Amino acid sequence: MSSKRPEHLGPPELFYNETEAKKYTSNSHIIQIQNEMSERALELLALPEGSEGLLLDVGCGSGLSGEVLTEHGHTWIGMDISEHMLELARDHNESEGELILQDMGAGCPFRPGIFDGAISISAIQWLCHANSKAENPKRRLLHFFQTLYGCLSRGSRAVFQFYPENVEQSEFIMQQANQAGFNGGLVVDFPNSTKAKKIYLVLMTGGMQKLPRALTEDEAQSSHIKNIERREVRPNSKYTGRKRHKKF
Repeated sequence: MSSKRPEHLGPPELFYNETEAKKYTSNSHIIQIQNEMSERALELLALPEGSEGLLLDVGCGSGLSGEVLTEHGHTWIGMDISEHMLELARDHNESEGELILQDMGAGCPFRPGIFDGAISISAIQWLCHANSKAENPKRRLLHFFQTLYGCLSRGSRAVFQFYPENVEQSEFIMQQANQAGFNGGLVVDFPNSTKAKKIYLVLMTGGMQKLPRALTEDEAQSSHIKNIERREVRPNSKYTGRKRHKKF
């Protein structure tokens, strides 16, 4: 990771301006990594095989992660604080999700128990920083997790891929999630690889369950080959070459 982390440079709604949002969404390397992390987050949700659920994408950005949800047959709602990111998602309209402008720290404004799961890619760490005297990271994180817990169905999961600055930040995030009622913990894929290491916070409702097993380098190579084979038969889209699904 760069020493200049995005969350250190200002609030996300200002950092992801029109220029930065377009740069982020058109970067082929970022698109590939986002796709892989979204696939993994969806896998960690452990949804019933063949199910088509209603999912929440927290910090959905320009819809890159939402495309993965659509590809797997799920309907979804995405929330993000960046108007420019959401505009890109609407303009491209490849992901077919419903989009709302919403600050994570202000909570999840949805009816109780409506979601079958939630994913979030590279977003939750932003809540650990205060961008004004009025912002209290602990309070905002707790409120976010409390409202997220409320809108998830009983027994469902929420999976957050994120980039913690240190162990203390990971523990800080987990403490607020636990206080809100979640069980769970961290799944660290490729822990011995500086480049490939990915951290996922897997949160569970309805009682403690065994955490999923982390991926190894051999499993990643096998999965990458399968993904390449799968993509080769798809027509091109503006982002990743995925075939669009019909709306439900």
